[in-house]
Amino acid sequence: MSDPRQELRDLTASFRTHLETRGRSGLIGVSLRPSPAPASAAPVPATAAAIVVDSDPQRPYPTPPPVLYDEGQVLHSGRGLNALHGEIGDCQRCKLAKGRRHIVFGVGNPDANLMFVGEAPGADEDAQGEPFVGAAGQLLTKMIKAMGYERSEVYICNIIKCRPPQNRNPEPDEIAACEQFLRKQIAIVQPRVIVALGKFAAQFLCGETTPITRLRGNLRTFHEIPVMPTYHPAFLLRDESRKGEAWADLKQVMGMLKNLGLR
Repeated sequence: MSDPRQELRDLTASFRTHLETRGRSGLIGVSLRPSPAPASAAPVPATAAAIVVDSDPQRPYPTPPPVLYDEGQVLHSGRGLNALHGEIGDCQRCKLAKGRRHIVFGVGNPDANLMFVGEAPGADEDAQGEPFVGAAGQLLTKMIKAMGYERSEVYICNIIKCRPPQNRNPEPDEIAACEQFLRKQIAIVQPRVIVALGKFAAQFLCGETTPITRLRGNLRTFHEIPVMPTYHPAFLLRDESRKGEAWADLKQVMGMLKNLGLR
């Protein structure tokens, strides 16, 4: 006959291990409300919670919450991405829904150590429903191979999932409507390093308005995940003289992955 007290102890130990594992992965929710300070303690300024990334940060987006994704149990790998794709559904959350052909979700290894984030789908991506398949995508594939990876080994996505008309820049309300899904993709895949491709991805993930010419090559973090800003492949097609700078950025990423024992 089993001992109820021993079963309770075993259950408690199992639950504690589960919480510790989720805590290490950053998936335990943290209240956004500040804890009440003791009477003798000085109030903490509201800006104290901000992640300072340089001496004069300029933030076009609100400081991100302390966790990436805290909506119940997070399914990782392919199951999580499939569930998230279903959550997006036939999205009508912003004005881009009216003109799109396909929602461009993401592609690649759901357990990737390396993630590439761009800004928005173009015409080819909208037609095929896959990110980075046009001329810029072909260049990105070459960049990935030069790093020693196959395209299928990394994960590729954009901040917004629908093509803006005439490939114009994403607008703030469109990013605001769609950013939740990028946050969830990152939480599900759990990459060890993110490469931010171009101005919009870099400024969003880094939380500042610094121009990409100054951001690129300077390591930042997004919820403790290293982020390397670099030029968008479409920009490199227009200005090939910048390819050397982009390659230098990617070599830094390769060095980080090697130091982590992942390459």
